[in-house]
Amino acid sequence: MAGSTVLVTGVARHLGSRVARALVRAPGVRRVIGVDVEPPPDGLGDAEFVRADLRRPGIAATVAAAGADTVVHLNVNATPLGSAGPRVRSAVKEANVIGTMQLLAACTRTPSVQRLVVKSTTSVYGSAARDPALYSEDMPARVLPSGGYARDAVEVEEYVRGFARRRPDVSVCVLRLANVLGPAADSPLARYFALPVLPTVLGFDPRLQFVHEDDAVDVLRAVALRPRRGVPATSADGTFNIAGDGVLLLSQAARRLGRPMLPLPLPAVTASGQAARTVGATDFSPEQIRLLTHGRVVDTTRMREVLGFAPQYTTAETLADYSAARGRGLLGRSWGIGWSDVRGWIRG
Repeated sequence: MAGSTVLVTGVARHLGSRVARALVRAPGVRRVIGVDVEPPPDGLGDAEFVRADLRRPGIAATVAAAGADTVVHLNVNATPLGSAGPRVRSAVKEANVIGTMQLLAACTRTPSVQRLVVKSTTSVYGSAARDPALYSEDMPARVLPSGGYARDAVEVEEYVRGFARRRPDVSVCVLRLANVLGPAADSPLARYFALPVLPTVLGFDPRLQFVHEDDAVDVLRAVALRPRRGVPATSADGTFNIAGDGVLLLSQAARRLGRPMLPLPLPAVTASGQAARTVGATDFSPEQIRLLTHGRVVDTTRMREVLGFAPQYTTAETLADYSAARGRGLLGRSWGIGWSDVRGWIRG
């Protein structure tokens, strides 16, 4: 990929700006262009910044002028830039879905584009009571997400598959990231774990998986630099689950964070979540409540055997690094109380 030109969307956010800076330092990359509606607060290093709104048809001119052969689409997110809340949900959906449609249309009309990398999420599998123990990439959701970020991601992936049919000459890779955590992660789950007390659903202790923000940057960088179609190595084409090894129960995560849990009936958790979203404390969306009820675990065999990527951090190590950066909660690790402890006492 000598002399490669890479266009990265969503660089106003921490993950996007980190990916752009990582790519600009990569051997064989001649130029990196970061695109977003706002400049990144952390800067882009030697990468260029272009202010552009993916929702507007003008993005086609931006892509064409860049002459990019690789496009890394990171502008699919659960919350808008700045504050979150139900009043801005329509703006988030427009940025995710309409923005992706406009970008794909631009890539379709730009002959120089030879590789497309899209950040998606394991939320596309939903969270339901009868979910399988492990979701592989070819398994459909038992209960299709009905709204929110998860539904946006489902629609985005549908449009990406349509693009792949229209441009079979372009290598396309979709990375379904598990919940991203780390010292600077700003995901809905990171905001939830930062609460002084964690509301949980009474009677449920879901299994959770995390991916460290460093590993998210590394896999996006690695896939963007893989050879394109027409050359022997094409293992980066397709859809891949990305997550650290291992699983944690929510109660285990709470104890390791030193956060007390407050088990509540599901209607009370829903009401408290709506209140938290109203004041902007966290994006306690219905899909997140379902995750904190039923959990979600994905199979990462293809990530290792086909993509050839092995995360540096396990799920437990990811949570530990997040905790070290954010600080301990109200309870010490040696005497933190979780729902599994309460169940043990009740059973005697």
